[in-house]
Amino acid sequence: MAEPRKATLKVFRFDPEVDKEPHFSSYQVDARKGMTVLEALFDVLENQDGSLAFRYACRGAVCGSCAMHINGSYRLACQTQIGELGAGQVVVQPLGHLPIIKDLVVDMTSFFEKYEQVMPYLINNSPTPERERLQSMKERARIDEQLDCILCACCHASCTMTLTDDRYLGPAIMVKADRFASDSRDQARLTRLATVNSEHGVWRCHTIFNCAEVCPKEVNPTHAIARLKRGAIVRRLLHPFARRPQQAQSTGSGAPKEGNRQQ
Repeated sequence: MAEPRKATLKVFRFDPEVDKEPHFSSYQVDARKGMTVLEALFDVLENQDGSLAFRYACRGAVCGSCAMHINGSYRLACQTQIGELGAGQVVVQPLGHLPIIKDLVVDMTSFFEKYEQVMPYLINNSPTPERERLQSMKERARIDEQLDCILCACCHASCTMTLTDDRYLGPAIMVKADRFASDSRDQARLTRLATVNSEHGVWRCHTIFNCAEVCPKEVNPTHAIARLKRGAIVRRLLHPFARRPQQAQSTGSGAPKEGNRQQ
């Protein structure tokens, strides 16, 4: 069995309650074959520095919790093997464009507040079926890619527009908007298109494709945003007098009139 090689982890450190400025701390770890960056961070936490803070959950590239900036790109720490990086030093930093709570942990509050704005649930006024709302294979295929988004925020952190406009919904949120706007079972397409049809929505995207390059699930947010742009233009042409979301909600109901919430 091959001996593990030494690897240096250069980790971003910042505790707002203690530090005036961020800094980096370096740690030596035995990088055995197949070792991930997340495992290396656990090695540091358990054996070298118990004050290190980072976020994780599933360890299987499903939850998106361990998204970080690793050697120049946003990645999932549990999906990134040290050996595949091809470097003796691994530089680990937190997600960009989000407030830092401590070290590699960022505050996702604003991210999920924007997620709520696009109503991430099915809206359907039809009578509830006895079993399920059926879809054809073709209808289901329209949302296959968007369903793979795990809300890790790698795309959000890589987007230049989320840096310059803190009200911009961001690529991940608009992937979810497209997921429901494209769902054959949903009846709130016009409202959804109106929600993203603003200077802080689809029209803020500059089509740079940073989001598509970093997505660990190979989702292409730029394509989703392009679909929403086309839909917003068609909506404007065919339904020029359709009410905007705030108007639809001003009737006293907490949800748009198109239908009822369904998960």
